[in-house]
Amino acid sequence: MTRKTDAVMLEIIGNQLLSIAEEMGVAIIKSAYSNNIKERRDISTAMFDPEGNMIAQAEHVPMHLGSLLGIIGEVFKKFAVSDIKPGDMFVGNDPYNGGGTHLNDITIAAPIFASNGKLIGWAANLAHHSDIGGKEPGSTCGDAVSIFQEGLKIPLVRICRNGEPIADIVDFILCNSRIPNERYGDLQAQIAANRVGARRLQDAYTRYGDLLIDCMHELQNYAERRLRAGIRNLKDGEYSFIDYMDDAGVASPDPVKICVKITIKGDDLHVDFAGTQGQVSGPINLTKNGMLAAVFYSLKALIDPGTPSNAGIYRAFTVAAEPGMILNAKNPAAVGERIDTAMRIADVIFGALAPAAGIRSMSGSNGSCTTALFSGYDPNDPEQYHVYLETIAGGAGAHRDMDGQNGVQVHMTNTSNLPVEALEMEFPLIMVKKYGLRPDSGGAGLYRGGLGIERVYEAVTDHVIYTGLGDRQRFEPWGIDGGHNGAGGCYDLTRSGQTESQRLTSKCTGLVMNRGDVVCVRTPGAGGWGDPKRRDVQKVLEDVLEGKVSPGAAASEYGVALKRDKMLWTVDEEQTDVLRNTP
Repeated sequence: MTRKTDAVMLEIIGNQLLSIAEEMGVAIIKSAYSNNIKERRDISTAMFDPEGNMIAQAEHVPMHLGSLLGIIGEVFKKFAVSDIKPGDMFVGNDPYNGGGTHLNDITIAAPIFASNGKLIGWAANLAHHSDIGGKEPGSTCGDAVSIFQEGLKIPLVRICRNGEPIADIVDFILCNSRIPNERYGDLQAQIAANRVGARRLQDAYTRYGDLLIDCMHELQNYAERRLRAGIRNLKDGEYSFIDYMDDAGVASPDPVKICVKITIKGDDLHVDFAGTQGQVSGPINLTKNGMLAAVFYSLKALIDPGTPSNAGIYRAFTVAAEPGMILNAKNPAAVGERIDTAMRIADVIFGALAPAAGIRSMSGSNGSCTTALFSGYDPNDPEQYHVYLETIAGGAGAHRDMDGQNGVQVHMTNTSNLPVEALEMEFPLIMVKKYGLRPDSGGAGLYRGGLGIERVYEAVTDHVIYTGLGDRQRFEPWGIDGGHNGAGGCYDLTRSGQTESQRLTSKCTGLVMNRGDVVCVRTPGAGGWGDPKRRDVQKVLEDVLEGKVSPGAAASEYGVALKRDKMLWTVDEEQTDVLRNTP
């Protein structure tokens, strides 16, 4: 560390850069058109040094680390430095050429210049757009076998010149969406956010001069040192884990194997995915940048969550994954549902490092970005088309000293709940009939796994198109040290006027619903930790009283017998003693 970038100044500037990224996120959320952004907050924002290395990312969606990782490098590959001017912005979404990790994620990057003309950094943001064309509304479908079925691929192009959007480029994007007005508003929000980031960084440079850039570089060095220090605290050795995804969609119905071996020696950590399934004819393939983002997140979360989120972290570990693997796919593999594969990468890394990570280790979480997507024409305005997208939370894994959280997004996704009121006000196609935690979905244990969610939708008009995407329906979230598995997810359809429901596949696409038809989405729970019969009896009783565990499960899973006493459940101590002491 140089004298100029002492520890105090590094902390000040590091927090200022992070605050800039956070303010950019607020700007997008406050000005976007779509509920997917303004309510669910499916965006990420980041700042970069002049060379294009990420120096600060706001705490939005970990998956987007992969989208932001390569965008500035691709700008430098395609455009000469002399051709990058003040007021420029660049847009892309191609996962194979520095854009997002699937086509819905549109990234916009802006170079930032000081008043003297010096390039002092970059601002970039990413937003998930509800529809970007493709064979199905919403652009993500369970039966895609090629990226060309998933929507418009935007090569890295200039979208702003001299501070103003280039109308031809914007029009080209809008023309390829079923809801162009929404696309226009969201793109404008992204452009505005980068302007905010540029102004704030210019103000910082006016105050600190080149010290600002020196600190950018030193922040990356600090992140590397800090993560390596955390690695040194782990026991040397090899740690392995294997898990499976349910399937890859209609074209690839077989389970998909994900393997990892992590080798730790001193402050070196190597992640090897040898044995993992090759890329598939389905939408769950993941590009290299997305895979690196999943590794980045997992190691940061398990080893030292306080490590700054910047490019320096990538220097602290190495990864081996052959091109053509499902988690290092080659063009033109379909990638629309790549998030579930990234979630499984997090699962296997968490599983492998559970013996070494101490208090931060956890059992298997819901491990799926459970998606419900509805689309159709407004019954009151046949010219108005709607695309509704929501990812529904599930259970988080139990820790060795505490229960898992209920109904939360985990690992690679961090989007917010979409309020029922916002949904029904802006999407006159469906209504929510039920929304709550799913009893008995958390794996039993000394510490219980988190509960999944049950959300029930009813079509209020005809010809509503439903797509449901997810995983962890065949392979349940795993427990640790005697803890039981959490419940898997499921989708059920009940036609109007019928009482019998039918089970839908985990990657159901293009289902036509008519008025009165009901879809029930149940998300996975999470695994438990430790022997359930060691769980405190009063905690089991509390879970029953709160509707998290049924009386039957209390007896069969936890060995706690209950009885009714004046309409309240109480513990039958004699029978509980029998249940807990019977082999």
